Amino acid sequence: MTSQPTLTEAPHGPEGPGRPPTGSGLQAGLKNRHLSMIAIGGVIGAGLFVGSSTGIATAGPGILLSYALVGTLVVLVMRMLGEMSAANPTSGSFSAHADRALGPWAGFTIGWLYWFFWVVVLAVEATAGAAILEGWIPAVPQWGWALIVMVVLTATNLVSVGSYGEFEFWFAGIKVVAIAAFIVVGGLAVFGLLPGADSDQAGLSNLTGHGGFLPNGAGAILTGILLVVFSFMGSEIATLAAGESEDPQRAVTKATNSIIWRIGVFYLGSILVVVCLLPWDSKSIAEDGSYVAALDSLGIAHAGQIMNFIVLTSVLSCLNSGLYTASRMAFSLGERGDAPKAFARTTHRGVPRTAILVSVVFGFVAVFFNYKFPDSVFLFLVNSSGAVALLVWLVICFSQLRMRKIIQAEAPEKLIVRMWLYPYLTWLSIGFIVFVLVYMLTDTEHDGRSTVLLTMLVAAVVLAISLVRHRLAGRRGVAVDHDEVKAG
Repeated sequence: MTSQPTLTEAPHGPEGPGRPPTGSGLQAGLKNRHLSMIAIGGVIGAGLFVGSSTGIATAGPGILLSYALVGTLVVLVMRMLGEMSAANPTSGSFSAHADRALGPWAGFTIGWLYWFFWVVVLAVEATAGAAILEGWIPAVPQWGWALIVMVVLTATNLVSVGSYGEFEFWFAGIKVVAIAAFIVVGGLAVFGLLPGADSDQAGLSNLTGHGGFLPNGAGAILTGILLVVFSFMGSEIATLAAGESEDPQRAVTKATNSIIWRIGVFYLGSILVVVCLLPWDSKSIAEDGSYVAALDSLGIAHAGQIMNFIVLTSVLSCLNSGLYTASRMAFSLGERGDAPKAFARTTHRGVPRTAILVSVVFGFVAVFFNYKFPDSVFLFLVNSSGAVALLVWLVICFSQLRMRKIIQAEAPEKLIVRMWLYPYLTWLSIGFIVFVLVYMLTDTEHDGRSTVLLTMLVAAVVLAISLVRHRLAGRRGVAVDHDEVKAG
């Protein structure tokens, strides 16, 4: 099997495999403990803490089915990605696999869309973090906090991949400990085993009381899917980071195999505790947020500030990982000739400095738009990147269908991780993703239609650029060959 560019391998872009390397290459600076925590923390986004209240209000306790369905899809998609990445770990992950399996147009398009998604996320998370910090220290304006947060995390990423891994280890560690503690404390309260807690409302009866398990009907499960699907974005980060780890194959295999319990515990477990501690239609869930309301219901002092600290940690973690992920995707695009060559240059520490700086500059621009044009330009950026997660998962599915055959034909010994029931579960996943995209087109209440249409518009523009670019490159190649023949 012809491998994709890895760590210090010379890039195989349009200039050909003999092109000189553009720098010292990425280095294996992530330790196994870094990768383990990145894999665990990657599925816990700030959206779980902030956005779950809307899902609960929409679907009631039935939101558990929405999380279970999307969680199952993510498990299947990660299994497919794990199969490809274990066989060929690379900083470009699914974009590099799509390039190999489907063609340069696919790798180019999904790579740039994914980069676009994360630079917009940088702005969203920087603003969210700044709002919390301004509440604690109002002497510094919100834009000032956003600037400070972005500068600090940019500096961290510029030092070395190890410093990114160390920051993420502690950020993710706080999230994991916080949710684990919440599940344990809340679970004890649900069964009346928490001493001194005011938990009169808590109990399993909340799952079926107050209108039943599906108080708003079975259709609310589908609406709930639209509300929770994007909170799972980030689970694929471990496969990108694996390319800079000490043992990429082991890291990918471990992350892929552990995705089931990670989603089961952190998403389903914590949401189950929330809907058991409080009736789903409690006003406090909508007003204070699901997790804050749940803590308040137990009489825990300063619940709001505790949750604000955890959300801030999640925001900083997302910012840190977002900058890392965007820069590595830009690096991979540069290696493959789908971005300026400078993107693939690295420092002596193996840091793709240009890719990081370009990514953060666009993040700063997006932050500016958020403050200056929140209801026009920034709203367009957010909505036009909103369905990228579904497109990424769709590309992973189609890539795996093709890549499995390539691996089996060229290097079957590399099939360390195998997709279950291939190709049936892959096609089932494709069908489910397409169904969600089509259903979003009918959703006008939560901007589902505008999100899909704007994302498709941006995707069409990027795809058109890719096709034109590769056609021009092909013509130049033909012209060069023609000149060589004449000279001969």
